[in-house]
Amino acid sequence: MVNVQELLGLASPPVAVGFLDSAPEGVAKYDGGAMPAGCSFWRVAMEGASFYTVQEDHYNCAVGSHTHHIELPAERAKELEETVGFMVASGYIEMKEVPGIPTLQRAPQVVAYGPASSAEFPADVVVVAAKPGAAMLLYEAAVRCGAGNSVTNIIGRPGCAALPMTQQSGTAALSFGCRGNRTFTGLSDEELYFFVPGGKWEAVGKSLEEIIAANEAMGKYYEGKLVSFGA
Repeated sequence: MVNVQELLGLASPPVAVGFLDSAPEGVAKYDGGAMPAGCSFWRVAMEGASFYTVQEDHYNCAVGSHTHHIELPAERAKELEETVGFMVASGYIEMKEVPGIPTLQRAPQVVAYGPASSAEFPADVVVVAAKPGAAMLLYEAAVRCGAGNSVTNIIGRPGCAALPMTQQSGTAALSFGCRGNRTFTGLSDEELYFFVPGGKWEAVGKSLEEIIAANEAMGKYYEGKLVSFGA
């Protein structure tokens, strides 16, 4: 597998996410402190850790639990309604948007995370934090190898909803992140997310080298055209 982080000059490595029925062999259970949201685990994996979480690790974000189809315990069941109510009252979302939020079809027993280059579990989705120029190359590579469509799925809020969107469509997707995601992951204002179906990640990597070479050739062509117009 090619080194996608190196090829694209990414600030952090692509992260594999696996929605599993049981703990993956050889992968440690997350043993850090409580996290405010499931997307916080993306950041931990981007720092090089490989681990798995259980459903309880995701309870602190009612919206993230919803996108992962994880049911909150009875004593916390009202948190989703309260959170969505606050979002609507704040003007952050409108209630009509809520039914369209993608969710997993069933709740995973565990969710595993780790750098995509070394993940020891089957990845359902690979998450890439990238600047727009790098995301453009990933998009072109995904289309080239059949992992994406020319009209790409895009979602803003909640950022984690791109996980079920990508898994269920079987095609790559873009996410601008959301306010919560950017807060909890530290995603910079210069970056967005590109999501690739885990089973197609290797093919995207292989296509990427060809796409980068093609873009370099086109760049020289366009620069020459620009000069010919006196710019």
